[in-house]
Amino acid sequence: MTEKEKKELQITACKIRMGVIEGTYHAKSGHPGGSLSAAELFAYLYHRELNVDPKNPQWPERDRFVLSKGHTAPGLYAALALRGFFPWEDIKTLRQIDSHLQGHPNMNSTPGVDMSTGSLGQGISAACGMALAARVQGNPCRVYALLGDGELQEGQVWEAMMFAGHYKLDNLCAAIDNNGLQIDGKVADVMSVYPIPDKLRAFGWECCEIDGHDFDQMKAAFTQARATRGKPFAIVMRTVKGKGVSFMEDQAGWHGKGPNQAEYEQAMAELNARLAELEAM
Repeated sequence: MTEKEKKELQITACKIRMGVIEGTYHAKSGHPGGSLSAAELFAYLYHRELNVDPKNPQWPERDRFVLSKGHTAPGLYAALALRGFFPWEDIKTLRQIDSHLQGHPNMNSTPGVDMSTGSLGQGISAACGMALAARVQGNPCRVYALLGDGELQEGQVWEAMMFAGHYKLDNLCAAIDNNGLQIDGKVADVMSVYPIPDKLRAFGWECCEIDGHDFDQMKAAFTQARATRGKPFAIVMRTVKGKGVSFMEDQAGWHGKGPNQAEYEQAMAELNARLAELEAM
C-alpha cells in the first residue's frame, strides 16, 4: 500500500471516529467504544474492499456486509455516510424518533445496510446464509461480517462457524474485533473465548491475526482471504476499545453510553487535531 493510500484511509478512519462521537453525543446514548475500535475496518471495507454502489444500494451483485455486533452501528453509519449512501448530517439524528439511523441497523430503512442486526450471534448466521445462497445462485458477490469478541460467547456463533466450515463457504470473510472488553469487563474474565484462531481452525476456517489499526496488515489479510479456496476466512483483529479518544481507550465503561457536552468537546478536539495532523503529512 502506498503512503498516499494509507494516509487517505487514516483520514477516513478519523472521520468515522468523528461520526461516532457526533452521533452518540446527539443521541445521548449508543455504543462508542466498539465503534471506535473498528474504525479502520469500516474505512478499509467501504473504501478498498467492498464492491458496492451508493447510487444503487440494492444492486444484486454487490458485496454484502453484515454488522453482527449490531450495537456498533454508529461506526457503520459514519462509514456509509462518507461513502455517499446518505447525507453526513443524518448522523446527528442517531436513535431519534423517525430517524432511519436506529440504535441497531435496519435493512428496511437505511441505504447500504444489508441485514438488520442487534441480537448477538445472529448476524454471522445470516451472513452464512447469504454466502451459501450466492453460491447456489451463481452470484459472484462476497459476503463479509464483523463480530465482537464478547459475541463469541454466543453458542449460535459456533453453529454458524460449523455451518460455514461444513459448506466450505470460501466467499465468506468474517472479521473479529478483539478489543478484549465487553459491557461487563474483560472478555477473558467474563467468559474467555481464547484462543480464538485455534477454535476457528478447528471449525474448518482459515484464519490470520493482525493489528486491526494497521492498514498494511489489513490489506494483506483481505488479499489472503480472497485467495483462499475451499474454506471460509476469518481475520482476528487485535484492537483498542475506544481507539482515538484518550479517555475512552481501553475502558469498558464506554461500551454503551454517549458522551456529555464536555466529553464531546474533548473528544472532537482530539480527533480534529489528529485529522489536521494527517492532512498536513
